[in-house]
Order: sequence, then structure tokens, then C-alpha cells
Amino acid sequence: MAEEQERREEWPPEEDDGGSQAVSNPADEPAYDYPENYDGDEEYRWHTGAKRDHGSIDAIEFIDVKKSFGRNTILNGLNLGIPDNQISMILGPSGTGKSVCIKHMVGLLYPDEGDVLVHGESVPGMADDDLFEMRKKFGVLFQDGALFGSMNLWDNVAFPLRQHTDKGEPEIEEIVNQRLREVGLEGSSDKMPNELSGGMRKRAGFARALVLDPDIVLFDEPDSGLDPVRTALLCELIKEIHEENGGAYVVITHDIMSAKRVAEYIAVLWKGRIVESGPAEELFNSDNQFVNQFLSGASQGPLGME
Repeated sequence: MAEEQERREEWPPEEDDGGSQAVSNPADEPAYDYPENYDGDEEYRWHTGAKRDHGSIDAIEFIDVKKSFGRNTILNGLNLGIPDNQISMILGPSGTGKSVCIKHMVGLLYPDEGDVLVHGESVPGMADDDLFEMRKKFGVLFQDGALFGSMNLWDNVAFPLRQHTDKGEPEIEEIVNQRLREVGLEGSSDKMPNELSGGMRKRAGFARALVLDPDIVLFDEPDSGLDPVRTALLCELIKEIHEENGGAYVVITHDIMSAKRVAEYIAVLWKGRIVESGPAEELFNSDNQFVNQFLSGASQGPLGME
């Protein structure tokens, strides 16, 4: 027992000559090599914060953002740039603050510290009228489509145009029909939400998110509740629509297959900070052991059941 206590007190080991720390936890944990810039903070030992060049300007930027609810810290010094004209994915384990990021982007939540910029303008610093106008830059696809149960599909898609523009009904009809065609629902416009399958509700929500020609489209776990085939079809639809319309698409998910299908840029979020971010191909080949484990879906690695 005395020898075991002595070994525990020596944990973690001294830095080796190669500049990284070979982690050999005597408490039956696997051995890992910590990143070279590991600063001794155990909670964030895998967070290199590496931000690889994405070849574009940032449509959205988080700068040292902190957000807590009571004693629960959700975002803890978040630094993140979302590139314009690319499909970006914010990936991470459940409960790490991915959806909280979306709410900061549109000004539904404000940071306790730090700043959030949309096209270079501070969201927390906006007056109410400016914030209202800024939100028109966004389209949002919620997890369940968030359709109004009392309206048919066509009226659901038309709702933002009637609410936020002065367009006449003929122009609204043209726009709505176009968006329904794009998502493959032109023959279902009279159906009520309770008559639609889960995949159809997602596509209807996507059509509604597009009717104001947004610069930025946010997807909050669009694959939630869908089977693998419909998830793959929705991913293909997202790629096709993005190719036609451009803009910054931001997908919040923890589904790795969706990331492989559509992501051009990936940011891995864990414990309120970005572990690493960059072009998708580079992150899938990252030598960061947390990123490698999460993006490969491996059971062995730094991330456990905690």
C-alpha cells in the first residue's frame, strides 16, 4: 500500500526529452502522449486550440466567450471562427454546449464575458432594432422542424415571408413553391405537420429556413430522430442546396457519418472550449488523441463515460 501511494503521488510523470508527456496512469488508465503545449491543466489537457487556415473570412466569431447557468459553466473561454461560404460542423460529446453556441449566434443568449461577432459586428452590443435586422441574416432548422401544428406545410414555409417582409402574395407563392421544389415537397403543400414523416418535417423546416435567402443557415442536430438512410438523404440535400445558394452553413451534431458526408470545416467542442478546428480532411487525420478518438468513434481514448 505504501508503494502504491508513493506511485500515485508521482502522477503525472515528468516531461520526457521529446517535449511531450508520456502519460502512464497507475490507476489502470491507458497511457497517452499529451499535446506538446500541455500547460498542466488536467481538464483541458487535449485542448490545443489549434485553428487551421480555412481559406475564407469568418462569418461568425466567438472571442473568449464564457457562459454559465448558475454554477454550471457551459462555455469557458470559447474561441471559434466559422468560415463564410462553407459547410461547418461543430462536433462534440452530448452536453458540451453546442446548442448554446447557436443561441449566442442569434442573440438569444449573451455571453457573461467575451464577444460574438456576426460579419464583424458585435451581437451583444447591438440595439434591439439592429438585432432584429441581424437575425434576418439567419435561417434556422430546429431538431424537430418546429412547424406550427395549426398550419399546413405551405403556410408554415410562407410564415417568415408574411411576418418579416412586405412582399405580395404572388411573390410569396413563387418563393415558397421554389423552396418546396428544392427540398422535394412540392406535392405535399396541403398536408398538416402531423401527416408528415420525420424526414418530411425536417425538409419542410429546411425550406422555411431558406425563404428569406439567409446569409447563414443553422442546423441544430438535423439528423436527430432520423434513420441512417434518411440522415444520408438529408445530408445530400444540404450539400445540394449549399452548392446552389452558398453562404455559411453551421451544423450542430455529434453524428460522425454526417460530418464525413458534408463537412468542409470542423470544430471539435468539449468542456466549453474548442479542442481543435480546421478543414475536415485535416481534422480526420489529426494526431490529437481526443480528436482522433471522437472522429473515429473509438471506444479507447481519452474520452470515457463520464
